[in-house]
Order: sequence, then C-alpha cells, then structure tokens
Amino acid sequence: MKNLSELRDNQAPIAKLLSMIKSLVVALLLLASGTAFAAAELGKDYTLLNPPQPTETKKIEVLEFFFYGCSHCFHLHPLLSQWEKTMPKDVQLTYVPTVFRDSWEPMANTFYALQSMGQLEQLHDALYRAWNEDNIDLSDEAKIAQFVAKHGVDAAKFSAAYSSFSVQSRVTRAKQMIRLYSISGTPTLVVDGKYVIEGLQPEDLIRALKEVIVLARKSHHG
Repeated sequence: MKNLSELRDNQAPIAKLLSMIKSLVVALLLLASGTAFAAAELGKDYTLLNPPQPTETKKIEVLEFFFYGCSHCFHLHPLLSQWEKTMPKDVQLTYVPTVFRDSWEPMANTFYALQSMGQLEQLHDALYRAWNEDNIDLSDEAKIAQFVAKHGVDAAKFSAAYSSFSVQSRVTRAKQMIRLYSISGTPTLVVDGKYVIEGLQPEDLIRALKEVIVLARKSHHG
C-alpha cells in the first residue's frame, strides 16, 4: 500500500499539467475575445494624431482614407474587405474617399452618389478594377455614368445624385477630414480618431490594425 508521501509525489506532475492546460485555455480565450496584449509599436506600426479628432460613433471607429486609382489601396482592398466581414462587433469601418487634387474629385462624388443610392457595395470592387486592371477612363461624370450603367445602375438617377447638394456636402466634409487628420498618402487608416496606420505592406497593415484596435478598446474601457 502506497504511503501518503508517494501519493503526493505521483499527484504533483498531474497538478502541474492541469495548471498548464488551464493557463493555455485562458490565453486562447483572451485571444478569441480580442483582449490579449497588443503588440503594436508606436512609431513602427502606428503614430498618434495630434490633436486627436472626435469620432462619429460610440464604437471603435476605423477610417480608411483611400482613392480608387491608388495601387496600394487596390492591393489592400481584398484583405481589408475580408477583415471587415469578421471584424469585432464593437468596431465600425468607414471609407473616406481622398481628394488630393481636382482630378480625384469625380471619384469622391461617385463614391457618395452610389452610397446614397444604396449601390456602393455592388460597384466598389468594379471601380477598383476599372482603375487598376482595366485602365478605364473615369475622369468625368459622363464617362462614370456610362460605366455604372453597364453595372446595372440607373444612369439618370446616378447623375442626379452625383450633382446633388447632399453628395457635394459629403465631398466637402471628406476634404476637411483630409486636412484635420493630416492625411498625406493613401491608404491611411485612423483608429478611434488618434491612431494612424500608414506606409505598411497590406498584411502588416491588417496585423497592425487588429493590434491597434486592442489598444483602442483598452482606452474605451479605461
């Protein structure tokens, strides 16, 4: 019959194993909930906007400043779209068409016109391909109207929305945001009005985005 000391010796490895399993389960749960420690590095993965800008949602706001003709935006787009489908419920993604010069403005008008018509989703990918793969001239309203009509959008309704006061106001607001957020290139992501992510390869940008969201969440709950 084993004595008490022998029983304790036999139970010690089992207790240690159970403790390790418990720690692993806790770590996995933290990762799944998005509350694991964020590894994003200030100055490497993101910078801080000064001054920070107010957000327009109670959720963690993610802004993407983009241009359809930007090849870097085009390469990021599939990864960002994939991330958007599974992004945390406490996060909201908003696209901001960037206007650095007058020739970019028609695309900003197009974005907001299609958005107001509820038809942005069906044209978003097509507009990227038109600029970056098919080399289609979308430099003015007439050419754009012809293009969207080929993709099932009513050209007359599109032209009316394109020139509407509502769309013009949104484009003006987008231009203001470019200045307020000190946007100097595309694509640029801004999280919660203060964390700026730019200049990274698409995979690194998505990684940094996920990690910065963890930082923003801590700030929300802090």
